[in-house]
Amino acid sequence: MRNAIVRFGALYVFNAIVLLLVGMLLPNVSVGWHALWASVILTAAALLIKPLLTKAFRKGTAKSAADRTRLGEKVVQYGSVFLVELIIWVLTVVFSGVRVSGVLWGWVLPPVLLLIGWMIYDRVDDRLRAKAGEIYDAASAKIGRSSASGRSATTAPSPAAEAGRDELEDGLTPEQRRMLDEL
Repeated sequence: MRNAIVRFGALYVFNAIVLLLVGMLLPNVSVGWHALWASVILTAAALLIKPLLTKAFRKGTAKSAADRTRLGEKVVQYGSVFLVELIIWVLTVVFSGVRVSGVLWGWVLPPVLLLIGWMIYDRVDDRLRAKAGEIYDAASAKIGRSSASGRSATTAPSPAAEAGRDELEDGLTPEQRRMLDEL
């Protein structure tokens, strides 16, 4: 559950920033405060619908891959990625307050910008999730829930857990450590 919440939260923040940038860069796209709700829709679509669409397009294009040249295959792959992004953009616009006018500036370029944004997100994803995980763990500890290690913030670790943690630190079992100390 923690990983799903952290993943959704990190992608939500990133999508909100990307949507605000799309609204600022493209004159025919009006985002404004609707970026908050649109980011929820965009994040849900990216996590739930995008994998299904990607799988369906890959399956459909794989059937005729042998009939295409290498360049043709790349064009089909990029085209299917663009179609997935376009479908997600249309869902975001339809179910949020984002307003679009103009075909090129409102419907064609935003999916390209989303794709570029998600490529950047993929590069910083691990660091962003780690930071979001720290925030989640700190908030969980403050409200008295279990921390990331799985034990309650108020309970002391068991002796077996302490021995296991000591073994992880130096790689020695308690008996090996005792024998080394006797030397």
